[in-house]
Amino acid sequence: MSEKVLIKGNEAIAEAAIAAGCRHFFGYPITPQNELAAHMSRRMPKVDGVFLQAESEVAAINMIYGASAAGVRCMTSSSSPGISLKAEGLSYLAGCDLPAVVVNVQRGGPGLGSIQPSQADYFQATRGGGHGDYHILVLAPNSVQEMYSHTIKAFDLADRYRMTVMILTDGFLGQMMEPVVINNEQLTTNSEKPWAVTQGKGKNIINSLFLKPDALEKSNLDRYAKYQKVEESEPLHEGYLLDDAEIVVASYGASSRIARNAIDEARGRGIKAGLLRPVTLWPFPKKAFAKAAEKARAFVSVEMSMGQMIEDVELAIRCRRPVLLCSRVGGVAPEPAQILASILEADKEKAI
Repeated sequence: MSEKVLIKGNEAIAEAAIAAGCRHFFGYPITPQNELAAHMSRRMPKVDGVFLQAESEVAAINMIYGASAAGVRCMTSSSSPGISLKAEGLSYLAGCDLPAVVVNVQRGGPGLGSIQPSQADYFQATRGGGHGDYHILVLAPNSVQEMYSHTIKAFDLADRYRMTVMILTDGFLGQMMEPVVINNEQLTTNSEKPWAVTQGKGKNIINSLFLKPDALEKSNLDRYAKYQKVEESEPLHEGYLLDDAEIVVASYGASSRIARNAIDEARGRGIKAGLLRPVTLWPFPKKAFAKAAEKARAFVSVEMSMGQMIEDVELAIRCRRPVLLCSRVGGVAPEPAQILASILEADKEKAI
């Protein structure tokens, strides 16, 4: 049965995980994601689940490793510095082809930085975050409703491809309250996992150590063949006033909501501006950007970072058009007036 409730973004993720069949949560406190863990601590006992506050972020990600190897749906959450501590575990999960869902409610950095919202973990998320050749699938919601729906999707994708899926959000969305349609019944269940330790009558071994170079090379090649399928099948994006856009604003998450206001203002001034929002940051929706570049004269990348996603925009369009950066950092968000100013500047650019 569905109902509409007013809920925080962090709590919406927790409710979605439960609806998706997650019954094992391991985490460690850090602002601004604490409401997620706190909500799980209250809800998990009521659904016969396991909530465990680990002694550290390192411990939490290794608990995820164990639970996933046993074949259950599991999740951990943290914020920027905490995700850095989980990086080794993320690499181990990838090396063992284990499904997992990891939430990063970003805060300002580097270092301890601040507890204010940021989007400066884009490189960390889209480039894997740990050592070795691997990817994680990254979903970037821009509303509390999407935080709910994308979390459910994340569990299905993780099982389908046997890989980590990250919900990359920020302090704005984590703390924001919006009406959300939630389902009070479990929506999805664990898929069959014949590879799991518990399914092989003691014969399945989960391992990422390959002492023979040829065996490790084959493991990596097989994994990247899977990644190619993900890149072909899973890129997601959303367009706003994009069909005739000559100035394309690229933005994701909370920044994309602010960008829409600037685009509306630009349209009011006769400038054909539009928004192209990546919903998956990896795989990046390259084809959508390449198509937009056929009509656009310039792009504006709006980010809460020093300029990270801009590199993927430039790669996707093969640098055929100018790409301007509009950003604020350190927990400060770009304002509509600043984005509008960048659109006006881009409007003066000549197509290459």
